[in-house]
Amino acid sequence: MRAQGSRATTVPEEPAASVLIVEDDAGIAAQLLRGLRRGGYQVDHVMTGGEALGGAGADADVVLLDLELPDMDGVQVCRRLRGRTDAAIIVVTAHGEEPDRVMALDAGADDYLVKPFGLAELQARIRAVLRRVRPGGDVVRHGPLEVDTRTHRVTVDGREISLTPKEFDILECLTADPGRVVTRQEILESAWDAHWYGPTKVLDVHVASLRRKLGVPGLIETVYGRGFRLGEA
Repeated sequence: MRAQGSRATTVPEEPAASVLIVEDDAGIAAQLLRGLRRGGYQVDHVMTGGEALGGAGADADVVLLDLELPDMDGVQVCRRLRGRTDAAIIVVTAHGEEPDRVMALDAGADDYLVKPFGLAELQARIRAVLRRVRPGGDVVRHGPLEVDTRTHRVTVDGREISLTPKEFDILECLTADPGRVVTRQEILESAWDAHWYGPTKVLDVHVASLRRKLGVPGLIETVYGRGFRLGEA
């Protein structure tokens, strides 16, 4: 499908997944909001269990729930959310002991993530729980390119392309908002880790390999001094 004119369009099969962050630490919440929005998610944030139970989480696909909330016990919030919503619940906490994990999972959590964690791991966990609650997945089309974010299947003009996990993560970053310049740091945080301190040259190596495999000149553009974007192939 193409819009009028020469610009290619991207057509998601379903709306972008919505994520509700229930976190009372403003600094952590700000990082999560920024990272997940860059990843293409619709994100809202509340600071208390009462707000989460008061309707904020009614339409969310995924709830990221901190167990240490200022007004209520997080496990009780999890249990009550599970009783009123089909959203996937990922418990996020600083405590990783087995009794804590068991308690949260028994309360209805779908997954359990211990702080500190990297953005790439969080997004992988979100994709995993979404595959269970939204089995249809998302298919993104941009010119000759088609990317299935559920099955990790990539085709160009109907020809399937075999990518490494890192190459797919980079491509997924770019297809989240085609045409927007995605900074090198954004890609490194998403495809590697929020705390990546290695050489950024590794990104150029993977992008070069990705371009070669896709075989479409101009599909991945370099915006010098800023990053990369999907162009008009």
